[in-house]
Amino acid sequence: MRKPYAGMNRRIHPPNSLAFVGGIVRRAGRGARGTGHLLLSLLLVPLCALALLQFLVSLLLSVTFVGLLLLPYTARVNRAVAGLARRLASHWLGRPVEARYGPRSGILNRARLTLNDPMTWRDTGWLALHLVTGPVLVAPALALWAVLGFDLSLPFWWWAPPPEHTVDLIGVPIDNWFRVIVVVPLHFAAVAALALVTIPWLASADAHLARLILTAPERVRLAERVAQLTETRAAALDAHGAELRRIERDLHDGAQARLVSIAMRLGIAERMMVSDPAGAARLVSEARQSTEATMTELRGIIRGMYPPILADRGLPGAVAALAAGCAVPVTTSTDGIGRLPAAVEAAAYFIVAEALTNVARHSGASSASVRLSEADGRLTIVVTDDGRGAADEAAGTGLSGIRRRAAAFDGRTDLASPPGGPTTLTVELLCG
Repeated sequence: MRKPYAGMNRRIHPPNSLAFVGGIVRRAGRGARGTGHLLLSLLLVPLCALALLQFLVSLLLSVTFVGLLLLPYTARVNRAVAGLARRLASHWLGRPVEARYGPRSGILNRARLTLNDPMTWRDTGWLALHLVTGPVLVAPALALWAVLGFDLSLPFWWWAPPPEHTVDLIGVPIDNWFRVIVVVPLHFAAVAALALVTIPWLASADAHLARLILTAPERVRLAERVAQLTETRAAALDAHGAELRRIERDLHDGAQARLVSIAMRLGIAERMMVSDPAGAARLVSEARQSTEATMTELRGIIRGMYPPILADRGLPGAVAALAAGCAVPVTTSTDGIGRLPAAVEAAAYFIVAEALTNVARHSGASSASVRLSEADGRLTIVVTDDGRGAADEAAGTGLSGIRRRAAAFDGRTDLASPPGGPTTLTVELLCG
């Protein structure tokens, strides 16, 4: 007896009609958004023409002093129009289209810097190109929508023209109700399917073209990155030098002076052992007390270099200890934070310590919170308080030190402190 085929017992599930309809709706929405993108792009065409015209006029007049004065301002108009295209492309692509323009200073120097800036010519090139690509890309989309509208209107008027003006669809004359009911919906469905594929593609082509031309070239980004790293390296070296000077000053003025005092007391006590044992014992006791104070001071200096609590309890435990020692009630959230590089943990510890010190001294807050999270190789620190706000980095509140410490780790510091509060300090540190 033959065994039944294994697949005979499998249930054949019908296609999920809801998922199919949902996919059609999503594609229709993307087609509508693509049409909106192309129409907005078309509206930029007259702006491109005007901006390009005024820039070319100022470029021709640049042989005169007046033209040199006008050139930076006309280039700024180009930037504004190109900026609209960047925002439009960023909205469609879902990622930013970044531009980096060089600095401009000095009345006569502006023209030279404007002409030497590669973004000036990228903006101008896009303006000229968009005069052609804008209408070319939007024309097929408008044609498809026109055909769809024609198909929708056809059942209402196909019978109106005289017989010698019969309407044809793809070679089929529409001359009776049967063809209206059968041919027109099929034609509408075919054109709609073509539109759902073509219109988003046209919008993507327009956005990608804008991104290709209007994005800052790689060499500009590399030069900016080198300048940024040079600046952060200088800031890190300055901070390191200041830290070394602080440690040297603390050791010289504190621990070293105490050790010299201890040595002098012990020397005097040694000479007084025979003649005045009680006085020698008193000096030895003072030397012991001074030794204990010196040890406490040395522990404070060591803690300022690298807090031992980081090695014992990690960053979450160290932050919890800082919160517990703050004069303002502080809640902490450090879930998912594991062991990080020692330098990163130390920087994060001192950033939180400085931020909580600012909260206790300057904010007038009744509560605060510290939240730490790690994702994509970056440690994010968020310190929030409900104080009076209006934090000023130039007022000596330690915020500039936090910014320098974060910059040494290729980090970013953001401060939001409106008058009346709340104040939110966000610091990102690169963990790699």
